Amino acid sequence: MPHGDSMPEWLRQRARLSPARLALICGDDRWTFAELDRRVSAVAGRLAAAGVVEGGRVALLARNGSGFVQIVHAVPRLGATLVPLNVRLTADELAWQLRDAGAGCLVYDEPNAENAAGLKKIAPAVTHLSLAELTERGEEGVDLALERVDLSAVHSVIYTSGTSGRPKGAMLTFGNYFWSAMGSALNLGLRGDDRWLACMPLFHVGGLSILLRSVIYGSTVLVHESFDADAVNRAIDDEEVTIVSVVATMLRRMLEARGERSYPDSLRCVLAGGGPLPRPLLEECERRGVPVVQTYGLTEAASQVTTQALDEASRRLGSSGRPLFVTEVRIEGEDGRALAPGEPGEIVVRGPTVTPGYLNDPEATARALRDGWLHTGDIGYLDADGELYVLDRRDDLIVSGGENVYPAEVEEVLRSHPGVLDAAVVGLPDERWGQQVAAAVAPRPGVELDEEELLAFCRSKLASYKAPARIRFVEELPRNAAGKLLRRAVREGW
Repeated sequence: MPHGDSMPEWLRQRARLSPARLALICGDDRWTFAELDRRVSAVAGRLAAAGVVEGGRVALLARNGSGFVQIVHAVPRLGATLVPLNVRLTADELAWQLRDAGAGCLVYDEPNAENAAGLKKIAPAVTHLSLAELTERGEEGVDLALERVDLSAVHSVIYTSGTSGRPKGAMLTFGNYFWSAMGSALNLGLRGDDRWLACMPLFHVGGLSILLRSVIYGSTVLVHESFDADAVNRAIDDEEVTIVSVVATMLRRMLEARGERSYPDSLRCVLAGGGPLPRPLLEECERRGVPVVQTYGLTEAASQVTTQALDEASRRLGSSGRPLFVTEVRIEGEDGRALAPGEPGEIVVRGPTVTPGYLNDPEATARALRDGWLHTGDIGYLDADGELYVLDRRDDLIVSGGENVYPAEVEEVLRSHPGVLDAAVVGLPDERWGQQVAAAVAPRPGVELDEEELLAFCRSKLASYKAPARIRFVEELPRNAAGKLLRRAVREGW
């Protein structure tokens, strides 16, 4: 849409159109869109009374819950920008993000009160507001809602996970989220009985986008405080969940907790992101009839970039699907030229879901956004039918003896061993080869693995330059709150 286009404010419009439809299920809270709208109006009034103004930035440090949902909708009603914070960060890391974002206030919940108190000492100029006090005083309304939203205005600033260097604040506009919602709906379809389960952190784009889509679509969102495999399985059975978003480790735990019981027909889509799914896990889903759909996305593109079609997912194991209708994807070589099908290179993305840039970081913006394309730093290839296959992060590529080694390929082989629960592959400095392939492996509970046997297993399935030279056994692998593997932390463990 051209710059400056606007549309009715999303929640207010949805409450007009579908007031009695169920909007949110979260613990004991079951609210219609009309009820959610009234609560959000009241919270917006309290935020305004606390000094939040149009153009301000409101940081949110909270676990998943109905309070989080209310703040997500209340902040934009005042023309302010939301800055969701990762609850797993230290006070020093959070303070840096507060300062970088220029946040005028911090909303925190009770489990994060101690961290918030530490932040008050480091960043005393930021106003602290209790989430409970903002949200637990009923629905008395103060009608402060903006009637319309500018699609080019920044809705939220989401800091990337910072797997290397300082995290960057990706600015995401109302238009970015709206077109992401449209692209996803055109691919997965919309049903009147859709219920989308959000069990990933809402402070990440994959969780936050579910909340916004539910209002745009008029569908119900179920919010879980954190991921629990048994709770997710129960919700699928008892609450008629139709879509759930997970990453590979979550999906594996769901299947292990469920045993051989099949999922109900009401579950039409398990949307799996956060990196390529291991082939053994995909094959297990296919065997058990789990409707898993792989997707590739990133913060800078407001979540999904490509997603498998529901009717083709089982026929293309390992594919992340084709681009959303509103998005273009191509593969670039080092010289910037578009590569032919099958040739691996950098994944670049163009379309209305792409961020306008990073907050306060014009240099990073210029590096990422070139000639209208977002350069993701991820490596992959397109097949002849336009399906995307993601290989790895460019930063994680291992070059050993002049040969490219993609860690995800080696990890897939390791995970196919019956005694391996999880694996992470990294490159370590090597005087002879430049880098050597090393693997950190988490055995399955109760299994004792032999390094030499596992090395021989890899050599039987991989070219010699791809097979690990060293293996280290660990109880579990370091991952961030979104379930993404932290390879830097794996390297530091050697």
